[in-house]
Amino acid sequence: MSAPDPRTELLRLRASIDNIDAALIFMLAERFRCTQQVGVLKAEHDMPASDPGREEQQVARLRALAEEAHLDPEFAEKWFNFVVAEVIRHHTEAAESR
Repeated sequence: MSAPDPRTELLRLRASIDNIDAALIFMLAERFRCTQQVGVLKAEHDMPASDPGREEQQVARLRALAEEAHLDPEFAEKWFNFVVAEVIRHHTEAAESR
């Protein structure tokens, strides 16, 4: 049996990457729908936009998951910090609009 044509293999791999990227976008959208509800709840009850203790727990949890998945834990933490910064911005906006 011969090796697959490199161009065909490249197209197959890129199609998989495209599908994964689409899934990630939809998962992020769902995550932000949930965090926006959290922001509204926090705003309604005068709770702070950020929760450093929760964020610290999440970083530890995600770093462990990253290691288990053979993903660089530093990358996982950077991704989480990027997402959390956007979530806090949404929470702050929700609080200011009340």
